[in-house]
Order: sequence, then structure tokens, then C-alpha cells
Amino acid sequence: MPKLCKAGQQLREQVDDAWPDRSRVAPEGWLGDQRHAARKSDHNPTAEGIVRAIDINANLQSNPAEAFDLADQLRLLARTDKRISYIIFNGKIASWKKNYKWRKYTGINPHKTHIHISFTAKGDRDGSMFEIPILTGEPLNGASKSSSSKLGKKLLSRRNSNLFGSRLGCTCNCKCSVSGEPSSNSSLVKP
Repeated sequence: MPKLCKAGQQLREQVDDAWPDRSRVAPEGWLGDQRHAARKSDHNPTAEGIVRAIDINANLQSNPAEAFDLADQLRLLARTDKRISYIIFNGKIASWKKNYKWRKYTGINPHKTHIHISFTAKGDRDGSMFEIPILTGEPLNGASKSSSSKLGKKLLSRRNSNLFGSRLGCTCNCKCSVSGEPSSNSSLVKP
């Protein structure tokens, strides 16, 4: 039986604690469906049965901009926290390839309705706290404003997205989240 890596479990728990009333509808989840099983994906279990990815719905129910802050703080943390492999959100990806600077994501799904976080094998067994301000209220690894400015542009909530009311939707006119209801083409299931 597949199980989520310990880092994924910890991050999901911290996000649940920070936003207890947040939306958990699709594309929220961690275990890939049949479409994921047909290709390489961190949502598929490893040979040991461990899944190394989670998707967090960008509708956090409080302030739509907080999803952008969460993604950006995870990006900054990934430079020192070797459990995080990469983050995808709002048509951007951050990984070790460009020292965790945001760059254009060219995959099929632009991840505008959810934040995708992939973990390394270190995350399989390391379930320690994710020390980022939006989840703990503490500064990010003692980083100052001047040091964080060298890590790439902040992913702004005003660009490339359609923010309305308390719902976050994409601008592709696919109606995947405009209604606030789960998309009929959602790719992940939550066990």
C-alpha cells in the first residue's frame, strides 16, 4: 500500500494547521491516478511504495495571495532544506537547476490552481518541521531581506493568474476552477 513520504506528511500537517478551513478538493492530493501511472511522476509510488509529491490547493480560504507566499517561502527554504526537490506554481518552477530561482514552467499543466511540491529521497524518512515564516511565524533560516533578494524574483500574485473573491482560478478559459468546484479532469485523488 503506497504511503506519502514523511516530509510530505509533515508539510501537509503544517499547512492544515495554518489553514484549517482551506479547500481540500481536487487537485489537492498526493497519490497519482491512472494517467500519472502511465508516465514518470513523483505522484507514483517508488519501488518501496513511497510517494514523493503533494499538491496543495491554492484556495487557502483566507487570502488568495497567501498561496504565492507559501510557494515562494518553500522555494527559498529549498536552497538549504535538501528534502525539497522542486516546486511548481502559477506557470513557474523552482529547482536546483537554477539555484531555486523561479523560471517558466513548460509542462502541460501550469499548476495555477495548486502548488506542486516534490521531495527527494531524504524526505522519505525526515519528517521534521518546515521552518518557514508563513507556517511558523519565524524568519526563514535567519535570512535577511538583502540575502533573499539574490534568490530570484518573487512570484507575484497579480501576474498570470485570475484572482477573484476568495477563489483562485486559471486564465486558460478551460473552466477547470472558475466555478470553485473540482475539475472534471482533476488528475489526483486524495485517499
